[in-house]
Amino acid sequence: MSEKIDWGPIRDLAQRVLERSEPLELSADTRALLFKSAREVAISQQDAEDALRSLPAATTLLREIRQRIREGSKRLGKAQDRVDELQQKGDLDGAQQVMRDVLAVEVVPLYREQAERTLERFAGLAEVRATGRLNPDLPDRDQLAVLTQRIQQGHALELTDDLRALLRRTAPMAAVSEAETEEALKSPEGAEALMGMILSRFQKGERRFLRSMYRMTSLRDAGDLEGARQQMRDVLAVEVVPLYREMAEEQLRGLDRPPPES
Repeated sequence: MSEKIDWGPIRDLAQRVLERSEPLELSADTRALLFKSAREVAISQQDAEDALRSLPAATTLLREIRQRIREGSKRLGKAQDRVDELQQKGDLDGAQQVMRDVLAVEVVPLYREQAERTLERFAGLAEVRATGRLNPDLPDRDQLAVLTQRIQQGHALELTDDLRALLRRTAPMAAVSEAETEEALKSPEGAEALMGMILSRFQKGERRFLRSMYRMTSLRDAGDLEGARQQMRDVLAVEVVPLYREMAEEQLRGLDRPPPES
């Protein structure tokens, strides 16, 4: 969908009417909101117009709109979690099937678009793994991961200009120096080792940061701000990946800010 969707107003209306039992008033603004939201969740214009002729039918329409938003969001979120698991295992076919299953039942255009984009991404990654040819429209790290899987399947790494460019882009993000990168790019074996180093640093950094975030949040909520700060200091003591260092530093700054006035 080309226009930006904001379901905040319809969610607020649903909460007031369906949960707090406030009366639904079919003002011009409310009619416009219901009609617009109905279109956004794939309810036909005729069905929406028919529903807006009476309060009971309009309330049913509101309930259906909220249900489609909620169920679609839950379905897609669960599918994304499963796709992430399958991607970690290298099961690109399985990841694609998860999204096909979503598309088989989903009607909300926004959720369908998101599922279609994910399906297209994994189809592209599967092609990269099958052919060894990079795709400029796909994420660099994902392509490095599938190229590594390709090597593990027994295929030789072809050190193309595109791969050299990709490694030169991603190496600094993993705190690999230019000198180390250029030395590694002198041979396919060196490039393979460099790919492994980049992916390992990102994977370890992500796991480290997420574990520390969990502990930091628990300590912060328990009132132990110093213990919470120490979690991020521990990350910074060992982390080399700039992204995770920046995230840890931002968390530290947040802990050092005074609480908002009540």
